[in-house]
Amino acid sequence: MNAREFIERIKIVPVVKIDDVKDTDALMNALCEGGIPIAEITFRTSCAPEAIKIASQKYGDKMLVGAGTVINAEQAKLAIQNGAQFIVSPGFAKEISDVCNKAGISYVPGCVTPTEIMAAIACGHKIIKFFPASNYGGVATIKALSAPFGDIVFIPTGGINANNINDFLAVKSIIACGGSWMVKDSLVKEGKFDEIVKICKEAVSIIGG
Repeated sequence: MNAREFIERIKIVPVVKIDDVKDTDALMNALCEGGIPIAEITFRTSCAPEAIKIASQKYGDKMLVGAGTVINAEQAKLAIQNGAQFIVSPGFAKEISDVCNKAGISYVPGCVTPTEIMAAIACGHKIIKFFPASNYGGVATIKALSAPFGDIVFIPTGGINANNINDFLAVKSIIACGGSWMVKDSLVKEGKFDEIVKICKEAVSIIGG
């Protein structure tokens, strides 16, 4: 099963920020136990590469581990070297696209305009991160963009939570939603991994998983 098929099956992509690499094991275990075996580990902290490595080595056989907030080729290469199975960025960058295409790794670029989507298509990408979703018109805008880009699928992220996720998933061109409400910084920092398991299970139940 490739990254797209895995994401499409689970329908939720947890956007994970890890400040202390020691939390990686417990957090990945909580996601798996909660029924959302995907982690988009963001490059917002210095320990991201090491966290990706630990997650990939220990949980790579039962979950999909990727890198998020990747904004240049160097980060993309580092993420892939440490085992990332997909790369996500807040915008589109050809240099990241080139790295991912060369490595055979799925690249999910952030696009919110037709011009950006066309640039991504030109580089061979068909999965678009619509970010920040709530600021750029959400469901209505994605529906409008889906008309001229019938082969493109979206993973909206930003402002999505348990209360509105089904509104997004009801759109045919949306294969999954990204979010961090089930892995809030406060829960991770306070070691409330049981609470993360609970919220993940609730999210899976909400989307009918």
